[in-house]
Amino acid sequence: MSESREVDADDASVIERSRREPEAFAEVFRRYAPDIKRYVMRRLGADAAEDVVAETFLAAFRQRDRYDLTRANARPWLYGIATNLMGRHVRTEVQQLRVLERMGTDPVMASFTERSDERLSAAASRRALAGALARLPAGHRDALLLVAWGDLSYTEAAQALNVRVGTVRSRINRARTKLRKQLGATPSVNFVCEEPVHE
Repeated sequence: MSESREVDADDASVIERSRREPEAFAEVFRRYAPDIKRYVMRRLGADAAEDVVAETFLAAFRQRDRYDLTRANARPWLYGIATNLMGRHVRTEVQQLRVLERMGTDPVMASFTERSDERLSAAASRRALAGALARLPAGHRDALLLVAWGDLSYTEAAQALNVRVGTVRSRINRARTKLRKQLGATPSVNFVCEEPVHE
């Protein structure tokens, strides 16, 4: 298969090919590693992100023979593996959220804030949001952040978490209700609580 055809192939085709030619799995890594790294960084910080991303793709590579080839898109599968691996780092995530709550600095979003008055307002909002996210049950936080920060649809989040779509909707609804109750309608809460565009 030529390189251009490899780029155009769906994920299932690439994974199927990687069962015979392991080096083909590099295409899956190329397609999704940057997005998964950003997602993990938002949740655990830069220190843990490199490890979790490496562990995610190593686990995916080892499990590629069991991948359901009827699923053309591997994105939910990879986010599910990453989320499961992050479960081992829950204390790190909660600590990261607590640091953000105290300091108001989100290393992923910091470079996008330009004016000082916006920075002060956004920092206060991020602090409150981080504290509220840290207080959510892990399952609710996972579902909400897969949709809000991972940009997965409800269906993809359900696949990633290996639960029903109704469970994801319920968890996200409860998480949003708790966040709005605790924080009101701040820009950060609105961003996390808005409905995904692709639903």
